Amino acid sequence: MWPALQGRLLIARNPGASKVFCRSYCQAAKRDTIFALSSGQGKCGVAVIRTSGPASSMALAHLTRAEVPPPRVATLRRICDPRSAETLDRGLVLWFPGPGSFTGEDSAEFHVHGGPAVALAHLEAYIDFSEDDNIEEGVLAQVEEAVEALEKELREHMQDSRRGERLRDGVRVVIAGPTNAGKSSLLNHLCQKPAAIVSPIAGTTRDVVEAALNIGGFPVVLSDTAGLRDTSDVVEMEGVNRARQRVEGADLVLAILDAAEMAQKPNQLVPALLDILDYPKGTQPYFLVLNKMDLLGDEERADLLANCADSDLAPTCFLSCKTGEGIATFLSTLGKQLAHMCGDPLTGSPSPTQARHQLSLAKCLEALGGFGHYRSVDLALAAEELRQARRLLGRLTGQVGSEEILELIFKDFCIGK
Repeated sequence: MWPALQGRLLIARNPGASKVFCRSYCQAAKRDTIFALSSGQGKCGVAVIRTSGPASSMALAHLTRAEVPPPRVATLRRICDPRSAETLDRGLVLWFPGPGSFTGEDSAEFHVHGGPAVALAHLEAYIDFSEDDNIEEGVLAQVEEAVEALEKELREHMQDSRRGERLRDGVRVVIAGPTNAGKSSLLNHLCQKPAAIVSPIAGTTRDVVEAALNIGGFPVVLSDTAGLRDTSDVVEMEGVNRARQRVEGADLVLAILDAAEMAQKPNQLVPALLDILDYPKGTQPYFLVLNKMDLLGDEERADLLANCADSDLAPTCFLSCKTGEGIATFLSTLGKQLAHMCGDPLTGSPSPTQARHQLSLAKCLEALGGFGHYRSVDLALAAEELRQARRLLGRLTGQVGSEEILELIFKDFCIGK
């Protein structure tokens, strides 16, 4: 999926074209058809997007609003918004039915105008050749519209709540709770192997035990921690401190409590939960997991369920690590939460996966804001802000130099011919 995300930034600075293409294509193809930028990164006048999979013909027909062209014949077509029919670009398309394709599957190629140099060429042309009759009216308005669209797209990339980082490194899920609540048993259930020692002796786990898992298709770094309690044992005390630190840095906390104990002390349910989350400092999303449900009768279960509902707690899962009861429902609920936290990488805006990506995008947005500031003061200064934005974006998508900008100026405006 990484090349496709790069493609969203690299394809022509006509943001509508790339965005509508990616969105409509993903919706049509679902998960069994893929797309990516196949022309490589960096300097280019034309970007080639290749699809592979059973929905390739559908994507080709919807985006060109025409029949699929003959196999292996380059055909000039309008590339349109599949909903409004607005023309987004004109380019060559090719159709490669499987198995006679590069991938052996149905495949299509879209040769569209691309490169960040388009984010800048019109303004450069207006500054240098504004007295020339070949400069069309409304060029500045087109530049402003493109800049606004780019600003909006960049903000979407940045406001991802660390989704890209989570997809790359894994969601940090921490199992926390008092001693003998079943934390290590839950870890072993999720790992499907004895990753942690399980013992009826309180305080068995004294250090953090980690396991990398795939839950619902999302990467997870699962941590089992020492039981939270007051202790005079120096080693266990260090384990409790480490557990608190892991809870503080978690993306999601699985707060596990002994259901049998909570059924006997219903007024302690909320205080016990707040102690795990280190309230009021803790603000992480959490699940309340009530383990050892096999020790409760039907009436006790009903009373505990009602108590949880009356307390207006976050999603609560009832299970038994001993019998396996409720584990499937717990995994389903956990998978939905992970999907919400990570997002679907095949839809919506691509997410930055490195801190330097975020920094470059933030500085790029700042430069685009400078363009708006200088737009009515000095076009030369406004253009310099766009150059700076181009350089910052180029750190992610490939550098674009003055030669590409001049080439686009002469191609689009026929200056000097």
